[in-house]
Amino acid sequence: GRGGGGAMESAAKGGYVLANLAEVVERVLGFLPTKALLRAACVCRLWRECARRTLRTRQRIAWVSALEPGPAESHALVRALARELEKVHVLPQTVLYIADAETFSGHEECHEQKKARKRNSKETALALEKLLPKRCQVLGLVTPGIVVTPMGSSSNQPQEVEEGEAGFALLFPKIDGVKIHTFHFSKDVKNRVFDESKFAEAGLKNNPDLRVVLLFGYNSWKTGATRFLHQIVNPLNEKSIILAGGQVESFTSLTSENSHAQPGDACGVVGLAFSGPQIQSATVLLDQDVADERTAEAAMQRLKAANIPEHNTIGFMFACVGRGYRHYKTKRNMEADAFRKFFPSVPLFGFFGHGEIGCDRIVTGNFVLRECNDIKDDLLHGYTTVMTLIHLGSTK
Repeated sequence: GRGGGGAMESAAKGGYVLANLAEVVERVLGFLPTKALLRAACVCRLWRECARRTLRTRQRIAWVSALEPGPAESHALVRALARELEKVHVLPQTVLYIADAETFSGHEECHEQKKARKRNSKETALALEKLLPKRCQVLGLVTPGIVVTPMGSSSNQPQEVEEGEAGFALLFPKIDGVKIHTFHFSKDVKNRVFDESKFAEAGLKNNPDLRVVLLFGYNSWKTGATRFLHQIVNPLNEKSIILAGGQVESFTSLTSENSHAQPGDACGVVGLAFSGPQIQSATVLLDQDVADERTAEAAMQRLKAANIPEHNTIGFMFACVGRGYRHYKTKRNMEADAFRKFFPSVPLFGFFGHGEIGCDRIVTGNFVLRECNDIKDDLLHGYTTVMTLIHLGSTK
């Protein structure tokens, strides 16, 4: 019968198209998540070229959120990442992940137990790094609380998680015109003076394209830690750069070409630097007087007035552990809600930590939100919240 032959004939035609017509292959591959796409790239040269072109167009940031505690043996973020990396449509080049400290190292525990729990954070870090692509740079932090936007849509309601297991991983693909790199400075016990040539090596000096530096201090309770943080922050405190971040419990991952193992008891600073002419950014400081809905929304109004484009933009919230619902008396999620009201489709991420870094400032060209009368803005605070927007340029 003709029937079988016809089916074979159309299958052969389909095979011919999939082996030869790039635009059709590209359409089909376009539906695949990255991991499946990379597998498809092994089929033949045409598919590899098409897969490569498809990946290059995927420049939107993706993220994985973990909000539900699971079985004790692994952190919720590890399970979420293992599951979701099968589905994401980007190839991560830089990853910032933050997980809550509570499930890592409680302070009340006796020393032995604490040591056992601490090891858990190393294991968690290794498990997370294993899931990510080999050549990806990873910065991982542990903080007392987490601010996270649930997966699925950038307009989901961001959550402030002050107790319980939570975490997120921000996945930055290669973005045209944007360079993101990690850096790390640890306090040298022998030298009191910080060697500023290290800034240039880290791309934080003589870099006209530098727009945003996210800074995280660790082991901030150590003697000399605050002084060291000042030595890092002050030279970077220029009007054309947005600085934001805070004091974290510890950092668990730092993988890039130039990371070195550090003595565990040192204190220091890790971070991410964003360079590129198309990046726009703004940050506002919510100080202690911001204590109700009205004053929180007034701060968001200031951030809104910066006119940062909202597509391809992420929000960061770095808050003091003393803020959150304790500060706003009975209302939970106050600052994240205020942010969402003014920025309905910008995903928000961040943490509750032991001190905040930031001030009111905008970088779009060289426009500054607040005239600083040439006095350097004070960037180190306690009991405040820093809200930051980073716009990574317009994607096609």
